[in-house]
Amino acid sequence: MSTVEKARELQRLHSDPELLVVVNVWDAITARTVANTPGTKALATASHGIAASRGYPDGEVIPRDEMIAEVGLIARQTELPVTADLEGGYGDPGGTIARAIDVGVVGANLEDQLKPLSESVRAVEAAVAAAEKAGVPFALNARTDAWVRGGDRDPEVILDDAIERGRAYLEAGATNFFVPGKLDEETIRALVDALGERTVNVIGVPGMPGTARLAELGVARCSFGPWSQNVALTALAQLAEDAYAGGGLPEGTRKLN
Repeated sequence: MSTVEKARELQRLHSDPELLVVVNVWDAITARTVANTPGTKALATASHGIAASRGYPDGEVIPRDEMIAEVGLIARQTELPVTADLEGGYGDPGGTIARAIDVGVVGANLEDQLKPLSESVRAVEAAVAAAEKAGVPFALNARTDAWVRGGDRDPEVILDDAIERGRAYLEAGATNFFVPGKLDEETIRALVDALGERTVNVIGVPGMPGTARLAELGVARCSFGPWSQNVALTALAQLAEDAYAGGGLPEGTRKLN
């Protein structure tokens, strides 16, 4: 598919009645592994995972050039649509989205880092304008850090803030609204009721409802952020522990590379 065709497909997957589940990847081999797994419809990168694999902490410490190079490498591993986690846009959300499109990416997370609402809306508008200029129906997943950086704020205040931000980002042209954090069903239902079904995206963290229940609640997409890398690293650590204790490869290990 062309870049435009991939973008249209990613848009369709976000609006389709079926929940879009994306297992985040961070390099070429994880991209190929997930892409070749039956049931995969799109790939999503994880900024935390890419940064960690290159020796950087999370939080836009990795140079933008390195991040763009890596998401481009991932996009070249598959014919599936790829959406990239581009953090807050590295101080230039429009330019960052334009560069991501140039390397074959057709969707992205753009986080607000709880900056003032007007500033965050301008970032979304810049990203949307860059995609329109490129002629690509880009799937912009506008993210709020209302819960991630919520601190000791009252939960009702956090929810109200998130809903206000979600409405503003969607009105500015975002495709979906991403709300990472450990959310209970009541909170997810409140977000969906306020913003509409097939609009809210969440992250699968320990203690969150499973994907079947998220679909019932009207969520559009579930991703796993750095947790997919944690799953892989847990398996690697367990192999080392077992080998040091006199064991070997666990039963059921598959040769995927």
